[in-house]
Amino acid sequence: MTLQEAQNRVDRWISQFEEGYFPHLLNLARLTEEVGEVARVVSHLNGKRPKPGEEVGDLGMELADVLFVVICMCNRDGIDLGEAFNRVMEKYERRDGERWTKKT
Repeated sequence: MTLQEAQNRVDRWISQFEEGYFPHLLNLARLTEEVGEVARVVSHLNGKRPKPGEEVGDLGMELADVLFVVICMCNRDGIDLGEAFNRVMEKYERRDGERWTKKT
């Protein structure tokens, strides 16, 4: 699935509800919450013991939750995530291309 296809799929799903996309600050709160859940899983995968009855968690699902909220934020403001991602990759490639040791 391309980023554009993902944006379209999220938009189709959100568009069926009267409430539509959440406001900026609520999306930011949701994103923060989801990133916290990623951190919880990563800590469990790196030695922290889950609380009794708590699962280690599914890192892929938690990262997908983050992506869902990011897509909602992009869709709400008409941002083409694929185009924005291409721009940020060009920035990293230009700025950091010689920053680390390349594999031979």
